[in-house]
Amino acid sequence: MCDELTAADNDRHLSRREFGAGAAAASILMVLPMPANALAVSGRDVTITTPDGSCDAYFAAPSSGKHPAVLVWPDIMGLRPAFREMADRLAASGYVVLTVNPFYRSAKAPYHAAGDTPDSAKIREQAFEWRKLITADAAARDAKAFLTFIDAQKQTDRKRGVGTTGYCMGGPLTMRTAAAVPTRIRAGASFHGGGLATDAPDSPHLLVPQMKAHYLFAVAENDDQRNPGEKDKLREAYAAAKLPAEIEVYAGAMHGWCPPDSRVYNQAQAERAWERLLNLLKTAL
Repeated sequence: MCDELTAADNDRHLSRREFGAGAAAASILMVLPMPANALAVSGRDVTITTPDGSCDAYFAAPSSGKHPAVLVWPDIMGLRPAFREMADRLAASGYVVLTVNPFYRSAKAPYHAAGDTPDSAKIREQAFEWRKLITADAAARDAKAFLTFIDAQKQTDRKRGVGTTGYCMGGPLTMRTAAAVPTRIRAGASFHGGGLATDAPDSPHLLVPQMKAHYLFAVAENDDQRNPGEKDKLREAYAAAKLPAEIEVYAGAMHGWCPPDSRVYNQAQAERAWERLLNLLKTAL
């Protein structure tokens, strides 16, 4: 989870591998490789009506045909160019993609300045305050509204299941989505997610019996070092529910390693996580 300890971990990591190069990656958006035989993609900004207001989001889909869909929950930096690029890339692999602004109750995206990073004190404090409004019930309401929007799009193949992916704080939101709409969500993926299995009475891992989704949990090395028992709780929960779950700690990958604008972006491990995501979506949807 992004906090002051995560920031310190990332500082130490970057100092070991040349801080200047890592800092540059946070301000220059990397160009992600497109898949072989990439489909033509159309993307547009959309507004989704929810029980709590109007959510700004980005919708991307192949330019023709019907395809299975994926709902994307970004990290605490929210909806921004990096996640639009990731949405386009996923759409080029044959998926309808909706990437939402999780903080729409508080602000429209973008709500950060050039050079801001997810582990900065400014962004953390802002996000932690805004996140208070995304209660378990609010997340479930959002998930249902987002799935209703997805299923209303002509590009969506409603005969196929839907996937959901989440980064950092988006990880547990995928689990709440999978439990809120189990008849539609058949695949979920969390990348350096935090707060997935806690001692709280509304911990996301307690929702696993309500799910039907196959899961991928790509865990950051420093997250696991700080909370090694979380992955064990997840394994136990999915085993008890007899649901497939791939749970792996990515060696050398720090919290936030997947988005290409992260200062700890790890291209090799991000690409490996992306390939595991594509495999999950191919087999589960």
